[in-house]
Amino acid sequence: MKNSLAVENRRIFKHSIDWALMRRFFRYLKPYRNYVGVGIGLIPVSAACSILVPWLMMNIIDEQLSDGNFNGLMVWAGIFLLVVIVNYFADALFSFSLQTAALKAIRDVRHDMFTRILQFPRTYFDKTPMGVTLTRLTSDLEAISESFTQGLLGMVRDIIITVALLIFLFTISWRLTLVVLMVGPLVYAVTEFLRKRLRDSYLKARVILSQGTGYLQEVLSGIKTVQLYNAEKEVQQKYSGYTQGFFREQSKSNIYDAALFSCIEGITTLTMGLIIWYGSRELLATSITLGVLVGFIHTLDRIFVPIRDFTSQIAAIQRTMAAFEHIEDIFEQPVEDEGENAPVLNQKMRDSLRKFESVEFENVRFRYSQDGPYVLKGVSFKLKKGHQLALVGSTGSGKSTILRLLTRTYDHYEGAIRLNGIDLNRIPKSEVGKFFALMQQEVFLFNETISFNISMGQKHVSEQDIANAANYVYADQFIETLPDKYDFLIKDNGSNLSAGQAQLIAFARAIASGSEVIMLDEATASVDSVTEQLIQKAINHVFAEKTVIAIAHRLSTIQHSDQILVLDEGKIAEQGTHQSLINQEGLYSNLVKSLDQSTT
Repeated sequence: MKNSLAVENRRIFKHSIDWALMRRFFRYLKPYRNYVGVGIGLIPVSAACSILVPWLMMNIIDEQLSDGNFNGLMVWAGIFLLVVIVNYFADALFSFSLQTAALKAIRDVRHDMFTRILQFPRTYFDKTPMGVTLTRLTSDLEAISESFTQGLLGMVRDIIITVALLIFLFTISWRLTLVVLMVGPLVYAVTEFLRKRLRDSYLKARVILSQGTGYLQEVLSGIKTVQLYNAEKEVQQKYSGYTQGFFREQSKSNIYDAALFSCIEGITTLTMGLIIWYGSRELLATSITLGVLVGFIHTLDRIFVPIRDFTSQIAAIQRTMAAFEHIEDIFEQPVEDEGENAPVLNQKMRDSLRKFESVEFENVRFRYSQDGPYVLKGVSFKLKKGHQLALVGSTGSGKSTILRLLTRTYDHYEGAIRLNGIDLNRIPKSEVGKFFALMQQEVFLFNETISFNISMGQKHVSEQDIANAANYVYADQFIETLPDKYDFLIKDNGSNLSAGQAQLIAFARAIASGSEVIMLDEATASVDSVTEQLIQKAINHVFAEKTVIAIAHRLSTIQHSDQILVLDEGKIAEQGTHQSLINQEGLYSNLVKSLDQSTT
């Protein structure tokens, strides 16, 4: 935790504004450049109005009030009101146009990010907590949306207006302006001192919040396990560490923010006092007029407003930069079949892959990391269409790894894997996925209808296909008894269904996908007794009519397979049919005896 926090801090504090990171977002803004153009075009209008307001005040006081010109006063007062209204609408339209552009761009970024995440290799999700990815799609994007106009463009506008007002001050009284500039170094020193500490505290708080969000997502996903083992106290203590760390850093930032605001407010009041004192002397000496003094004080107050806001703008920019860095990680993460080495099918290969014919392993060796031990050590076999292959062996023998390699979850194997005679690495993963449907022990169901969970919302799967798939695995026998039947709403990953019913729906999903090879990874484990017979009937049906690769602990599932591979420490120790392996009286025979004893 500490190491990851330090790395995150180094990345975030590297640059105040990283223009290379912002270029991606600017590209998303390009389609909405008309909105941005309107906002930027209104900056000179706001600057002009900011100058006209004090100038009109000077004119009204020195020209109209001093001469007692009531008619002229009404005209200039009307002009003054018009300028104030124009200034209001210019500022409002500035915020509206830029916020609209930012929201539209964020919508496009979110769409592209989600699309890209769906294309990530499955190994990414093995290594990255879901909470981290979720934070990228939610709070990081919201940080950009909220901070873009208020931070970067807001600061640009304030700088332009401040410079314009300073030039205006010089034109009406350079002596009074010099008095103002005397406090400039003090304002800069105080702002810079407190700003750095505010920025660091804020960004540390953001890092801790991100870590806490990831941990919270993890705990909520496994809340049943936490409650089952009475680990609530330990989990609460760990999460409290995140919340306390966030509170501590947020408290620091609040102190720095309040100190900076108070200091700038105090300096503003001090400067006003100096201006009134010095200006009164100039007024008595007739070096300036009353209108000049009033206009100067009003302009000065407008100058100090963006200085007071400077801290929040810098914090907004830092928030944006941190979010940009996180989001850039998503876009830099390689997706499946992307880049120059992406597989491309020629017409001959496409013709060969129209129907499943065979899959073959030839002397396949595999390890999960370069310095790790080999999980598979020279595995070779061939499975033809319509045949059934069973994989048996102890935990860690390499059974599930074979399925992962077949679905191209991992590609860095040694040896050769061929699908219809074509090297698997030369086939895009999307094409490979069309051949295989994986049925796992752990079933995930969406909070949607049964129809959706079978079809996965794919348009090519019709209602009749859904019904046929459910009938094929005998799931229709319990679906027809439910309220709303296929429109029955599944809740909380199947909490309103039994484990067996959920398993049958997952079976139907695999059949409805149209895949020609069904993979069963311990799919008959943890099945409730009520639907156990339906599950076994569904498996027998699949074995009788489909090409199957099965990992199973039940003898009834594997004994009718055309070929059984007995794996031991990554090698094929025995190979053959059920009866031939029984006759060998080796590992498989001992395994069957242990299974018989466990079922009696």
